[in-house]
Amino acid sequence: MEQLIRIQAELKAPKNQRNNFGKYNYRSCEDILEAVKPLLAKENCTLVISDEIKELGGLVYCESKATINNGTNEVSVTAQAGIDPSRKGMDIAQSFGSSSSYARKYALNGLFLIDDTKDADATNTHGKEESKQVDPASLYPEIKQLFQEKANKISADHFPAIEKTVNEKITANYSKVLNHLKAL
Repeated sequence: MEQLIRIQAELKAPKNQRNNFGKYNYRSCEDILEAVKPLLAKENCTLVISDEIKELGGLVYCESKATINNGTNEVSVTAQAGIDPSRKGMDIAQSFGSSSSYARKYALNGLFLIDDTKDADATNTHGKEESKQVDPASLYPEIKQLFQEKANKISADHFPAIEKTVNEKITANYSKVLNHLKAL
C-alpha cells in the first residue's frame, strides 16, 4: 500500500510527554494519533483501532489491532499488553485502560514504523549489564529507506512476515533486519 509507505516516511511523532520520576520523555498513543491524522486525511486513508481482551494460560491481556485502509486494501498490526487487575494504585478499569493504551501505542508503532528505542521500556536494563549493540536509532533511517525502495516488491501478503521479523530481530540484531530487507 503506497499510501502507508508515504505516511511512514512523513510521520513525525515527537515525545511530548515527560515522566519526571524516570526522567525520560515519551510519546503516548494520543500523540501518535494527533501526528498521523493529517497524513491519513492527505492520503485519503482511514485508521481503525480495536481492542480484544484475551486469556492464555491464566494470563489476561489486551490485544490491540491497528488497521489502515485506503478503500481498496488494508494492513493491520496487532500488539498485546498484560492486564494486572490487582495493580497497586489502580482500580480495575484503570488497569484495563492502561493495558489498552500500551497495546494500542505499540500496534501504532508497528504499523507506522515508529522507533521507540530511546523510550524507558526499550532502554531499561532491569539491573542487567548492557550488551554492546549498534545504536538502533542510527539504522532506523536506512530501514525506512529500504521499505520505500522495495515498496513495489512488497505486497500486503509480505507484511505479516516483515512485522514478525522486525518484532523478533530489530532490538537484538539490526544487521540481520537490514540484510533481510535488502534481500526482498
